[in-house]
Amino acid sequence: MTIAPPAATPATGSPAGAPASALAPLLLPPELRLSVEQFALVCEANPEAVLELMADGQLITMTPTGGETGRRNTRLLAQLQAWADSQGGWVVFDSSTGFRLPDGSVLSPDAAVVRQERWQALSPEQRRGFPPLCPDLVIELASASDAGPRGSEALRRKMALYRVNGAQLGWLLFPEERAVEIWRATTPADPQAGEGAALETQRLENATELDGGAVLPGLVLEVEKIWAG
Repeated sequence: MTIAPPAATPATGSPAGAPASALAPLLLPPELRLSVEQFALVCEANPEAVLELMADGQLITMTPTGGETGRRNTRLLAQLQAWADSQGGWVVFDSSTGFRLPDGSVLSPDAAVVRQERWQALSPEQRRGFPPLCPDLVIELASASDAGPRGSEALRRKMALYRVNGAQLGWLLFPEERAVEIWRATTPADPQAGEGAALETQRLENATELDGGAVLPGLVLEVEKIWAG
């Protein structure tokens, strides 16, 4: 989505309060770099925009999801919230939440889960802004197209960033292929896996459910319901 400029004043030749569609889009130079504070101001001025910030300050504009992806994301969040409510000790976030990762980037997974104790350790101000932590679980839904910020390669780069920033588990869902890529932490949370045991990304074909295992005990995600949309 392009970022619309602030409403013009009469001095600029455009009437104040003009609809966003009547205003020219704001074009951003590729060399533009923003601090997290500047990024927050841009997001505040453009509440309809879908934006992310890379660690080097580069601004990434996302497109809104299509109807099928929106439906699938709703089913995904419903399952996560039902599990969190029954299990206790976890907080679920939707795709509108931007997390400030340790490397300085601000990314928004389609769904995220954070241990309640980590969330409660944040100050009220930190909770109101971009929470300065990497979620324990991150989930992304890939689009049918391989191009753009929602394409598979772009999302794989995001999954790699989540992993190096501390995510314990990541699920990259491919609804059109009914497949899932499982991105585990470089050092597993399960002590029985062995100290420093590096786990490679695993792909599941024709997946019907996903198990949170030792990272998220009791979580069984019925992806068959998500494929149905």
